[in-house]
Amino acid sequence: MPRKWLTLAAVCTGVFMLLLDVTIVNVALPDIQRDLGSSLAGLQWVIDAYALTLAALLLTAGTVADIIGRKLVFASGIVVFTLGSLACGLAPTIEFLVGARAVQGVGGAIMFATSLALLAQAFPPKERGIAFGVFGAVTGVSVAVGPVLGGVLTTGLSWHWIFYVNIPVGIAALLVTYVGVDESKASGMRRIDWMGCVSFSAALAFLVFGLIRSHADGWGSVSVAGSLVVAGVLLVAFVVVERMVADPMIDGALLRVPTFNGGLIAAWAVSASMFSTLTYLVIYLQTIMGYSALEAGLRFLPFSGVVFVAAAVAGRLSDLVPVRWLIGPGFVLVAVGLWLMRGTDPTGSWTQLVPGFVVAGIGTGLINPPLASTAVGVVEQERAGMASGINSTFRQIGIATGVAVLGSVLASHFAGTVASALTGGPLTARAQEIGDAVADGNVAGVMGTVPGPLRAEVARVAAQGYADALDRVLLIAAVVALVAGLVAAALIRSRDFHDPDAPASTDPRATGVEASATTR
Repeated sequence: MPRKWLTLAAVCTGVFMLLLDVTIVNVALPDIQRDLGSSLAGLQWVIDAYALTLAALLLTAGTVADIIGRKLVFASGIVVFTLGSLACGLAPTIEFLVGARAVQGVGGAIMFATSLALLAQAFPPKERGIAFGVFGAVTGVSVAVGPVLGGVLTTGLSWHWIFYVNIPVGIAALLVTYVGVDESKASGMRRIDWMGCVSFSAALAFLVFGLIRSHADGWGSVSVAGSLVVAGVLLVAFVVVERMVADPMIDGALLRVPTFNGGLIAAWAVSASMFSTLTYLVIYLQTIMGYSALEAGLRFLPFSGVVFVAAAVAGRLSDLVPVRWLIGPGFVLVAVGLWLMRGTDPTGSWTQLVPGFVVAGIGTGLINPPLASTAVGVVEQERAGMASGINSTFRQIGIATGVAVLGSVLASHFAGTVASALTGGPLTARAQEIGDAVADGNVAGVMGTVPGPLRAEVARVAAQGYADALDRVLLIAAVVALVAGLVAAALIRSRDFHDPDAPASTDPRATGVEASATTR
């Protein structure tokens, strides 16, 4: 087999594995919560630890690969990700699992940052369209099958196997990389922006920590307010550093292109609204409606299947229709779909969600394919790699901040609703205590302290309270999607796009085509 096809196989296998872990974990969250005794905040960190490290290290990992060799760095990423997966499966506590997920994110960032450059090196310019098409299809499939595969493994075996499954896949990818991938480095050396990487990573970590702790500690607490202030200071420091260093992580000139900024807003918003909400919909289907992990995963097929089909259609339309007329209406459909999902009823049928799944799936499918062009299509070829990396980073920031903010809203509303419903009855004196406990995921602990005749009422109130809180989350996510769509459509301009017939750069770093359906 020609080495270029082995390179494609290695890259697609590695990226399939890392993107699968964005969605496969969602359906296992209730089982993880039960087995490890996790709070809602702990589950948020299981998602955010992975997204944060991906977002923080993506750009730096690409620069390191350019300097010391892309094959070596890609293979190292596979090893780190696979070892992180093993650690996740063996995790005895939620804290250990969160740390292992961060290790996974490090490996994922390394693989993702080098994948497209390896393809650009292996395939001549005229054949890159085929390679990138296969790459895009694999990323789409990984996102679509994640919930179902996660359900199969969690229900048939245990939640540990959603991580163990990566081990044989990782070993296979490593062997193919060793045998079939040629080493390559950038012709022009760039220096690594370590100060920018550290300040950016720390700012994201403090920001997400403050958002997640806001419900438990309060916005005015030292832990929350202090974390947000530190995050702000570090972001200012990052901006200062980027203006001073010779080779910044983010070239300020890119941020002066309206379409590029519109693409960043869209990349952040589709993750912060639609994909972050899926986390709490999974908990609703399993914990409140009583479905198994497999049953819950199958019930997401109306969404993931429609996303896959709509993305294929949007990919063809991208050459015929201005990008803004795909992204803007796409966000409107996402907002409408999220709105249609409201009115959740613990005693009703899950099919109430189907119209919203279908409409939001069409919208998500319209958004994802043209997002790549808002990054690489509006800059010179020499900066396409950086532009694509920044767009990918904003996708991951959207996941991290969306899960944190929506989770905080859900917990606060959940606790308040339960406390309000119990006030005036036999449990009035403990209403707020019970509300806070169930919102933090400690339902079993609460039930053990409630008199037997009252447990059914507490369970009913808790189920309805979660449904009401989820409705609030869906409303906020819909507003975010609608506003982001309007802003992105206003910023994206056809005149910002470069001539598609312009000669391509021969530097693999310049070929930064973004995957069409990710972590998003």
